[in-house]
Amino acid sequence: MATRSHSQAYRAAYALADQTPQASAAHPLGVPHVLWAGPASFLVILELISAGAGLAVLGLLAAFLFLGVAGLRLAASMLPAHTSARRTVLTHALPSVTVLVALHREASVVAGLVEQLARMDYPRDRMDVALAIEADDWETLRAAHAAAKANASRLPVRVMAVPPVGPRTKPKALNFALQRTTGELVAVYDAEDAPAPQQLRAAAEAFAADPALGCVQAPLGWYNRSENWLTRMFALEYAAQFHVLLPLFLRMGWPLPLGGTSNVFSRDALLVCGGWDAHNVTEDADLGFRLARHGWKTGMVTHGTLEEAPVTRRAWTHQRSRWLKGHAISWCVQMRQPGGLVSESGFGGLVSLQASLGMNVLSALAHGPAALFVIWMTASSLAAASLPWIVLPALAGYGAAILAAATGARRAGFKPLARDLAMLPAYWLLQTPAAIRGLREIGSQPYVWAKTEHGITAQHRMAPDEPYPHAHPDDCGAGPVRLQRVA
Repeated sequence: MATRSHSQAYRAAYALADQTPQASAAHPLGVPHVLWAGPASFLVILELISAGAGLAVLGLLAAFLFLGVAGLRLAASMLPAHTSARRTVLTHALPSVTVLVALHREASVVAGLVEQLARMDYPRDRMDVALAIEADDWETLRAAHAAAKANASRLPVRVMAVPPVGPRTKPKALNFALQRTTGELVAVYDAEDAPAPQQLRAAAEAFAADPALGCVQAPLGWYNRSENWLTRMFALEYAAQFHVLLPLFLRMGWPLPLGGTSNVFSRDALLVCGGWDAHNVTEDADLGFRLARHGWKTGMVTHGTLEEAPVTRRAWTHQRSRWLKGHAISWCVQMRQPGGLVSESGFGGLVSLQASLGMNVLSALAHGPAALFVIWMTASSLAAASLPWIVLPALAGYGAAILAAATGARRAGFKPLARDLAMLPAYWLLQTPAAIRGLREIGSQPYVWAKTEHGITAQHRMAPDEPYPHAHPDDCGAGPVRLQRVA
């Protein structure tokens, strides 16, 4: 049994890297020189010919890029939210579902997780749960076994100890558990999640309506969004992402950069794609594009999941630096063969990659210096009673981003405070040091997982069928807001 476990752990860690090297971050990262050397040489030569010309062209390109992203956000805010079609499936005909959860140092929240999963509205004879935990994480293993035993009559839960083979990452643990389960659909959740009870059934009905679906993404939100300024900003950010931008990508038929939880996959699609990349710390975003390159579509449903947002700047920075590091790694992996990306997923695949992962990293790096530059230029110009042209694209970009956040909040079921919307540019300044840290780690610690500690919030994990008790005083309506509106 030990030999079999280690063999499965080895495949979980290295199968993708061995069988499809160009699709894995395990191998040296690089982008074809023609994509950057040519434009860089042109700008340098232009600057040498005429001082300031290269910088002017670079400024124009940045302005067009900024306006393009602003236009995308504006369109996403104006168009109705789009979700996948569903076909009603009778209970006895629902496919089997395996729920995978990779846990590490989560002893304090595992009982609450199992309690939430036990509330899912899905036939128990077609649903099982696999908790994948590092073999030396004794505390979480004990807590998981206790939670499984306490809920044995309500939900079948298996606890799997993942051998210490390869990188100690979430995707490796998921790959390990995938080999030991058999569900036709595979759902992935995180330790702190509170999914809507109807989510799995909604995903199964989406798969029934479209056999080309390889994955269904549920929208994400935070049950502690009103705890402090940081969680309120995070809530606006997630609202824009999952209720505005991703529905537009879905409408356009573009690949979706998946969130790390509340994904429901077709097992066939996962196996065809090679599973998750064990060497990528944002395996979800990477897999969203790999699914598209293998001909699978990604859909969305309305029933969401609430999570616990980091409540301190230190925890937020740890999490964000990992995300940005992973987005940069995933971008480099997908851009190893940009021609292949276009031929396999269409031109929309290239646009989606640049507008999501590429812009996430670029904007995080540039926002701090750019904001200071715009402030300096504006102050200088006001003294001269004029406004520099470069400020206009910046204002358009900020306005579109704030509009997307406000629209997303409304669609998610809460009314944001006006002062929170106005503070979003200040919140975005936090991304620059996180991006610098994340990019620095690519060279020295590419697979190190900056762990987000859960169970810290003072607000309880919301049960999906309970009223939302922590709404802002000016939230929409006088009645309670339920998960289906919040997530």
